[in-house]
Amino acid sequence: MIRALTRCSTRHPWKVIALWAVLGVALSALTPTLMDRVTQGPTENFLPRSYDSAAAQHIARERFGANPDATTVTVLVARSDGRSLGAADLGRIRAEAAKLGKRRVVMPRQDDGPRFLVPDRSQTPRVAPAATAPDRSFLLLSVELTGSPADKGVQGVYRAFRDSARTQFAETGMRTGFTGDLAGTVDTADGNATLTKVAGGLAVGLIVLLNVLVFRSALAALLPLLAVAVIGFVAVGAVAGGALLTGRELDAGSTDLINVVLLGIGLDYLLFLMFRFREQLRKAPGRPVREVAEQVSGRVGTAIASAALTIVAAFATLGVAAFGQFRSLGPAIAVAVLVMLLGSLTLLPALLAACGRALFWPSRSLDREPPEGRSARLGSLLTRRPLALLAASVALLAALAAGLAGMRMDYGGSTGGSSGEKIPAAVTAAEISRTLPAGTSDPTSVYVTAKDGGPLTVGALDELSRALGHVKGVEHVAATVLNKDHRAARINLHPAADPRTQQARDLVSGPIRDAVARYAPATTTVHVGGTAAIHADISTAVAQDLRTVFPVAAGLIALILLLLLRSLPAPVVLLLSVGLGFAATLGATTLLFQHGLGGPGLHYTLPLVLFLFVVALGTDYNILVTDRIREEMRLPGTGRAAVARAVRHTAPAVATAGLVLAASFATLATAPGNGQTAFAMTLGILLSALIVSLVLVPAVAALLGRALWWPFAPRTTGPRDPGHGTTAARDPERGEDTSPYVTARRRAAS
Repeated sequence: MIRALTRCSTRHPWKVIALWAVLGVALSALTPTLMDRVTQGPTENFLPRSYDSAAAQHIARERFGANPDATTVTVLVARSDGRSLGAADLGRIRAEAAKLGKRRVVMPRQDDGPRFLVPDRSQTPRVAPAATAPDRSFLLLSVELTGSPADKGVQGVYRAFRDSARTQFAETGMRTGFTGDLAGTVDTADGNATLTKVAGGLAVGLIVLLNVLVFRSALAALLPLLAVAVIGFVAVGAVAGGALLTGRELDAGSTDLINVVLLGIGLDYLLFLMFRFREQLRKAPGRPVREVAEQVSGRVGTAIASAALTIVAAFATLGVAAFGQFRSLGPAIAVAVLVMLLGSLTLLPALLAACGRALFWPSRSLDREPPEGRSARLGSLLTRRPLALLAASVALLAALAAGLAGMRMDYGGSTGGSSGEKIPAAVTAAEISRTLPAGTSDPTSVYVTAKDGGPLTVGALDELSRALGHVKGVEHVAATVLNKDHRAARINLHPAADPRTQQARDLVSGPIRDAVARYAPATTTVHVGGTAAIHADISTAVAQDLRTVFPVAAGLIALILLLLLRSLPAPVVLLLSVGLGFAATLGATTLLFQHGLGGPGLHYTLPLVLFLFVVALGTDYNILVTDRIREEMRLPGTGRAAVARAVRHTAPAVATAGLVLAASFATLATAPGNGQTAFAMTLGILLSALIVSLVLVPAVAALLGRALWWPFAPRTTGPRDPGHGTTAARDPERGEDTSPYVTARRRAAS
């Protein structure tokens, strides 16, 4: 099937290119609207109902009318002259707040595109007084907006509201401050806006520059980016359409991550094709380019399909995760990778066939065999010193993996951003915490319902309320509030700790829930909700997913490798090598961000996402390298000589692809709170490509020889070397075949 696709694409290239262009343009216009319909709001909405905080959120929505997609911003209002608020001041603030709550905020338009293609987040916020400082230095307002903090449209609405409120209160002699998840996200994004643009431009420039340096051609440098962009539009559209048809909901940040993944692997696959295409054009200068493109696409396409299916299998295992954010992200990336695979087997071969030798113009690299460079020297070194290089690479990875000692998970967030910079939202939060408990603007809520569905009374819950007030760490317990039909009650707690800290999570999951279990009336059901409770439950869900997904993904990848490589030792070698690379990457990230920079730990999603990316993409490179090693081992000569030839031909492609993919992941650093993810993925890809795939795995192959493929070792094909049977001679200094047959073949190729 793979060869049929590539054959059809290379024989009808312009039809294939036109079809992909039409799909890309159409879906690039429709995708924003489709994604809007399948995007879910806050992270807590991804918790299953079986978790305590999710059950509490359900009661808040069903019994108290809470908006499940709401995000809350806390507004601090104080006198500009620093004096305490008087009765008149408090009256003016409440009046201005009422005006803000009646005014519709229109989402700013960032482009001149058709309005129906851009989701409209315009809305009227809910504004209400929340608390007054004991010394009357400020009053807090609670502002509720609908939508995820990661949504660009919601961010635009917040900016418009913030600017309007700031101006309105300034006219009455008041100053304002804004805090909360949305405020922190926008402040960080605004502070990094220039850096984001510059870094994005540098990343694209680096990718183009790498391709120019490798291929010496402007077309070969730009074509990969254009092709991957077109396939990417179709892939994201397919993800949105699939989610819409199946009823799945995606996180607002899924699109950015999918785009980065597609850019990385798409460029990888096109680079592998282009390197092999150039190699074959050199060997057969008079052969029709479409025949060469068909042969190359069919041969490399098999390895690309195997590598892509490994990635699909790895991410598909997230479908068994308990945490909904993982459960939706995994299949989404799997679908996107399948579309990229289809593009790699159709559009990319068609581009090779259509461009032909002009793809590498004005370079003269097709006219001559390149001199032996670093890749040949690396292959030679691997055949002479395989054990030494294997020991060195394992020692390096093991040293980095040692950083895993003492690793902690960070399940919260901070308005200060990932680097701890003092953005305005953090300054406002600090001002509030000096006077009021940190949980005042984001309380922990205890929801009570009767088991028989009957009405509740405030008196029946007094003992529970008093017990919660005696819990160490709870500064204040608000009055019990009954809903309209008195069948549900809410008790708000104001902890002393910031709800996003480990201290608050420990308080909720330990003493508060213990007090609820002990003092709740026997005829009631009680659930604890709020940010701290949600993060505590997310930590439990993620820990469970780590125990489930890791072995399932590893087993599935091992099965695919076993079927693909038809060998028992090879899958073990590949899995152990990428596993060591994953441990080294996670250890280095822990050393930098936790031990070096003094952070609270690694973000809770990082180990699982990093495992899937590094293991899947690392296996991707390993498959392409080992596939070439097995191909070379079918030729007459020693196993070490085959490894040397394979490294010489694959090292430029793998190294370039690794650098390009690392540059793609490095762009994630410009997004708020993505510093750890960007560093870990960039380092993981570099280790996988440059150390694991080009040193560790070839060194093992050089040591084991054809035994690596037991019990189905590749059979030697082609004419025998007259002087040495099927075993070719080898230069002991360079690790190359020097048999008459191979020497003659090399001369003919050049």
